[in-house]
Amino acid sequence: MLDVRGLHTELIGPLSLQVAPGECVSIGGVSGSGKSLLLRALADLDPYQGSVTLEGLQATDMAPARWRRRVQLLPAEPRWWAPRVGDHFEHRDPDAFAALGLPDEVWDWPVERLSSGEKQRLALLRALDRGPRVLLLDEPTANLDVANATAVEQQVARFCDEQGGMAVWVSHDQAQRTRVAGRHYRLGDGVLRREPEL
Repeated sequence: MLDVRGLHTELIGPLSLQVAPGECVSIGGVSGSGKSLLLRALADLDPYQGSVTLEGLQATDMAPARWRRRVQLLPAEPRWWAPRVGDHFEHRDPDAFAALGLPDEVWDWPVERLSSGEKQRLALLRALDRGPRVLLLDEPTANLDVANATAVEQQVARFCDEQGGMAVWVSHDQAQRTRVAGRHYRLGDGVLRREPEL
């Protein structure tokens, strides 16, 4: 379980959230309400106070790199640090690429050739390649058409259903939030509130 208790920063909180294995929860809220800041805190990229544990282990008791491998943040605009796509992966899985509509040869493409939608799909595969327990998804389909957005939703569902993974999905799309998550929250005025069924 991802167990967040009393988390607060200068701009959000205190707030609490629990995500069970196999579960995806969604978070909505207006732009600037702090959704991305919350995900960055959960990934231990921004300072916070409070308690964040994963399967009984405190984030503060782990090396940051180890925590971020287990709790993977997929930002709205993923970063790339090497010139070739394949340089960002530890394992080559053509089936995973195909599931997101990407040809196997994308492995050898230069990053500068990629569209914004290809970057988003590859960033999800890059995160999954590291064997996380939690995915923190910040508008992961913002640059995708309906077909590719559906493929991403299905990939995250498989991660939760087949691997017992946990996901926190931030989206402005209410219909998408209904599809991907079983529980829904809204962040506003620094407070995270449970929403009724969407």
